[in-house]
Amino acid sequence: MKNAALVRRAGIGFVGAVFGSCSMLLFATTHVPAAGASSILPVADAAELDGGMSDQDRIVNSVKSVRPSVVSLLVTVNGTRIVPNDPFSESPGDQPGAGSAHPFHERASGSGFVYSKSGLILTNAHVVPKGTTSIVVVFANGDHVPGKVYSSDPGVDLALVKVDNYAKLPPPIQFSDSSKLNAGQWAIAIGEPFELKDSVSVGVVSGFDRDEPIQDDNGDAHIFRGMLQTSAPINPGNSGGPLIDDRGHVIGVNQSTANPRAGAQGIGFAIPSNVVYDTALKLEKNEGKTLDANTTGTGVAYLGVGLEPLDAKLRAEISYPRSAGSGAVISQIPPNGPAAKADLSPGDVIQKIQGKDVKTPDDVIAAVKALKPGEATRLQVWSAGTKKLIVVALGEQPAEVFMQQQRM
Repeated sequence: MKNAALVRRAGIGFVGAVFGSCSMLLFATTHVPAAGASSILPVADAAELDGGMSDQDRIVNSVKSVRPSVVSLLVTVNGTRIVPNDPFSESPGDQPGAGSAHPFHERASGSGFVYSKSGLILTNAHVVPKGTTSIVVVFANGDHVPGKVYSSDPGVDLALVKVDNYAKLPPPIQFSDSSKLNAGQWAIAIGEPFELKDSVSVGVVSGFDRDEPIQDDNGDAHIFRGMLQTSAPINPGNSGGPLIDDRGHVIGVNQSTANPRAGAQGIGFAIPSNVVYDTALKLEKNEGKTLDANTTGTGVAYLGVGLEPLDAKLRAEISYPRSAGSGAVISQIPPNGPAAKADLSPGDVIQKIQGKDVKTPDDVIAAVKALKPGEATRLQVWSAGTKKLIVVALGEQPAEVFMQQQRM
């Protein structure tokens, strides 16, 4: 009875996880973890402005100082992609919307910039993806130098490319402290949008800590967190190039633009410089390795339940006595989630989580938010008149759940 009643009432999304905090928008491909400034980050105060110069002069001078160290990357990729089946040719029993793997060979371009005197170039991981067979690094002076993938972290969408024995290597670009950025500061994107070499676009820092759910060409969801938002136009080919301030210091790595099909304009995203620097330090120490191949996760803890507030009508439907106190009612349990693997059922009431009383579904959400995927949470549950103590190992919130919540 209680299950049937709850099915009639269930209309909310799964809230066992947390409402958490864009490749080349064609695959604007970074699950960017929140990170503070590294203690050894060679930065200056990004809020300082040089006196005695106009804004235009500062911008021109900063571009002149940085441009020799910005490169374009000509990349050849051999790999496979999933091609959806023709729905009119599907046979009975085929999974609707399923696809098949097809080999592909393509050439693409992106941007990057000199990171170290040893010949390391920073770029986006999606610029040099798995299957990359050759890289030509084109410097501002016109030199074409062969390169190779040194290391990569697709989860943050950053990679290092190495050029060997290049005597005319330009100097590395200095990093700024992204934690000291202010909305409205100048932001200058340099790179090769649509293979237009040495392009510069100017905007401002628009926002911080953006979470961007993006789908790649295969339809897989990728979540990039903690992004820096800018009004400086970022287009395919800009990916991996530096976003600099008006002193020529890196404040981010250009990564993606908001979906133009949705009518978005002047909304670009970059990986903040502090995250870039901390990640680059790890990449530098891991030659030949891919640090995080899983780019589909969200990094958000997930209980896997739908919840409803405990009102008088629902109390009556599940025969929950007033003497039992407050709680949040489980209305849905999606299959294969953490809750589905535990001794929980629709109609159960979560009375306590981590030893704290639950009065509303928000209490459960907040408690799960404080934990990490893989951690255990303790629940005191009322189930058909019986109190039970249940320990649930939290999972990672599926990307599709995150994206669904973003659309709400």
